[in-house]
Amino acid sequence: MMAALYGPFAGPLFSIEHAEYAVAALVGGVAVAEDLMRRTISNWLPIAALAGGLACQLAANGWMGLAWGALGTVSGFAVFLVFYLLGGMGGGDVKLMAGFGAMLGASRLLSAAFWTALMGGIFAAVVLLASTARVWWLRRHGAAGEKVAVSIPYAPAIASGVLLTLLAQQS
Repeated sequence: MMAALYGPFAGPLFSIEHAEYAVAALVGGVAVAEDLMRRTISNWLPIAALAGGLACQLAANGWMGLAWGALGTVSGFAVFLVFYLLGGMGGGDVKLMAGFGAMLGASRLLSAAFWTALMGGIFAAVVLLASTARVWWLRRHGAAGEKVAVSIPYAPAIASGVLLTLLAQQS
């Protein structure tokens, strides 16, 4: 039998929680960067979240974990599909949340949706405030500062919501 590796905080160096943080940080970080730069989320990112999430579920809960992961995937897709159909977000955002749903399972998905909505609201307020300040500054300095429709990438809110859900679980 192998001995467990323990780190400086008297916990194992590798655990399912560490794997979940790694999946959330890696996939979420790349999704955020891509969404900010290109305003799109590549299909391989939700697939990576799905694969990582199902692997975490399988490691933590055995074969039953795959069922919980699948239910989380369907739940994540369904919750965000409503916003997609209303025109509030893109298809990549829906697929990304479905992928993270595999890792979170249906039980933690509502918490993630709450945190995601909260972070999305905060990010939207910051973007709208910055856009308004830009228009004001341009007008004040004699430039043509017309209001422009602002789109807000949602991957930062999704990644933040997932990480906050994982952090809240640790408390």
